[in-house]
Amino acid sequence: MVKTIRVSEEYHEWLSAHKRSDETMEETLRRMTRGPHPSDVAGLLTEEEAEDAKEAVNRLRGRDQDRLNDARCAFESEDGSK
Repeated sequence: MVKTIRVSEEYHEWLSAHKRSDETMEETLRRMTRGPHPSDVAGLLTEEEAEDAKEAVNRLRGRDQDRLNDARCAFESEDGSK
């Protein structure tokens, strides 16, 4: 699947100036933003480790949501609104 992104003319010129002759624009963006290429990280985790990591992320997100809900309730109770 391919997606198109819009960037300003200035940013495109800056990015093009940093593009190496043997790179695609995606490769340049990844290099400039330090994003790993999927092939660089493929196979680092077993399926079980990947599932454990996903579960850990979901637990952290849940705790963040709980904290947000607690803060919202505290704010609403002080404000007198619901």
